[in-house]
Amino acid sequence: MWEHAGQKLTLNLEEGEIILVNKPLNWTSFDVVARVRAMFEVRKIGHAGTLDPRATGLLVLCTGKMTKQIDQFIGLEKEYTGIIELGATTKSFDAETEVYDKKEFSGITKDEVEVVFRSFLGIQQQLPPMYSAIKKNGRRLYKDARKGKEVERATREIDIKEIEMTSFELPYVGFRVVCSKGTYIRSLANDIGAKLGCGGYLKELQRTKVGQFSVEDAFPVEQLHLLEKKIQAKAAIL
Repeated sequence: MWEHAGQKLTLNLEEGEIILVNKPLNWTSFDVVARVRAMFEVRKIGHAGTLDPRATGLLVLCTGKMTKQIDQFIGLEKEYTGIIELGATTKSFDAETEVYDKKEFSGITKDEVEVVFRSFLGIQQQLPPMYSAIKKNGRRLYKDARKGKEVERATREIDIKEIEMTSFELPYVGFRVVCSKGTYIRSLANDIGAKLGCGGYLKELQRTKVGQFSVEDAFPVEQLHLLEKKIQAKAAIL
């Protein structure tokens, strides 16, 4: 067993491990899984909760027998930090698509934002964005969204357990949020902008925690070779 940034590993990926990875910007969650699968030639591997390409942060990977616990990890509460840009709206609710609507935001005050933030605390219904991997009639919503189509979709119950403003420098508002599984932070940013009357979209997002797991203990993708060297060293000894 060895430890890297808090990660204790038995180095038996085929038997079953949990690997924490800090997903880079513009990588898909599948890109990270594919990289680890190729690097370590591990057959059974998956991630416990997708991160959008424009989001960074903690991705929990499970290998071998640990893949049986993926659903359990997906169900854990999540913590995110990020930045909302006020006075602008995008169709994807984040920076993946271009701004298509701009409104005046200079009159928005810090107190107003804090009041709106608090209004989103607790259990509520949230409408998932069209730019999402949710399936409707066997088809991913984002495929229709990219063709300019709007599909009727059901709301989902979510729980915003904590939400706070971490910075205020218009048009940018920094935040931290703790929420239940299935929460779309992009939708939350869009809804906050709408409630403020000026619009808003998610400019930056990082997932910092999944249950007890923290991004502080995660491997940057460019450091995964350190784990590879440990595995190779153990194989040589055996």
